[in-house]
Amino acid sequence: MAESWYKLDNVAKLFVATNSRRDPRVFRISCTLNEEIDPAALDKALAKTAKLFRGFQVTLHQGLFWHYFEATDKVPHAVPETLPPCSALYDEAHRNGLLYRVCWYGSRITLEMFHALSDGTGGLGFLQTLVCLYLKEKHPEALADAVPEYDATAAERDCDSYRKFYGSRKAPADKKTRAYQLHSLHLPYDQSQFFEVHVPAGKLIAEAKGCGVSATSWLAAQLLLAIRADMPSLEKGRPVVLSLPVNLRNYYPSATARNFFNTIKVPCVFTGEETLEELARTFDENLRGQLTKENIMAQMDGFEKLERFAGVKPVPLVLKNPTVRFFNWLEKRRETATISNLGRVKADPALQPYIRGYSAWCSTSALFITVCSYGDDMVLGVTSTYRSTDVLKDLVRGLSRAGLDVALYASEVRG
Repeated sequence: MAESWYKLDNVAKLFVATNSRRDPRVFRISCTLNEEIDPAALDKALAKTAKLFRGFQVTLHQGLFWHYFEATDKVPHAVPETLPPCSALYDEAHRNGLLYRVCWYGSRITLEMFHALSDGTGGLGFLQTLVCLYLKEKHPEALADAVPEYDATAAERDCDSYRKFYGSRKAPADKKTRAYQLHSLHLPYDQSQFFEVHVPAGKLIAEAKGCGVSATSWLAAQLLLAIRADMPSLEKGRPVVLSLPVNLRNYYPSATARNFFNTIKVPCVFTGEETLEELARTFDENLRGQLTKENIMAQMDGFEKLERFAGVKPVPLVLKNPTVRFFNWLEKRRETATISNLGRVKADPALQPYIRGYSAWCSTSALFITVCSYGDDMVLGVTSTYRSTDVLKDLVRGLSRAGLDVALYASEVRG
């Protein structure tokens, strides 16, 4: 990386300002292999991967007006997994440290990243590269010609695509509607619960096609039904709003490994006992209406435009951060839960026999579902800060009623 320091993208600034003990703004992507992890080989592969992703070899610092990244020669090392999932990466205990960690347990390799550094797509690219280089380290003859799925130049990986593709388009109108909030006490000690829900990808996609919708819309409809079952009768007229991150690389010619996504909100107001098919089709129609290229580009420009507003730049960071946290709190009141679909994870055919599957989680202050699939295994990584698991229970029952074989795994929490 030519520069010794560089600016945060606009989404990164939000994550830095709003990270907390409850939500440390960390996402986690794991790859499970069909063999036990060799720590020494993993460490070698990590050193090679870090050299390819120089934009990740940074520390985070506070300036007078903005935070900034500074290049570092700190060497990352893979460590045994001992911390709870999505543990903090940017707090007093981690000042001037790298903003990601790689850990291993059994046959699983896990990458955890502070969200200011990258998004799910960028993190997945890092992990895919790491897994490829690790397997080549372990099986040099069999995998001599294997290549990572993620392919980009150093300049493409480090590009701030928000700034590059800003076009000053007018942002679409957005109604500021308060959403229904889940009714449950939060877990003590700022804890979160983590669940993995495994379902057959092929059968789920077939069910979605039978309704004429995408897999994301079908899953969203199942989640809406689960939330409706938990709603008090007096609040069933309040909109349930699902937040969905949108990968902007699908709309711009970008291969950046940094953050490059928007978030859209899809509301649903229950009018009666809507069926799964009705909810899925209505949700899909609303989602597609927002996913037009013109709308997505205008929304991205509207968000970037705030940073370019002349009155914002000279405001000291000590005043900016509380303001950002306040407006983020207002935004959170406009959403009920989040569902993020990373899509199908691919691998070089030579690597596929060695890989069992992928999964992902994201920290949250509420309910967050991260979806990814590898082969015929689709995994819903559910993060919840609530004591009650009723919504998850009804979601799993809905998947089972649809004829899907469901496997559920859960983390432990303190009482």
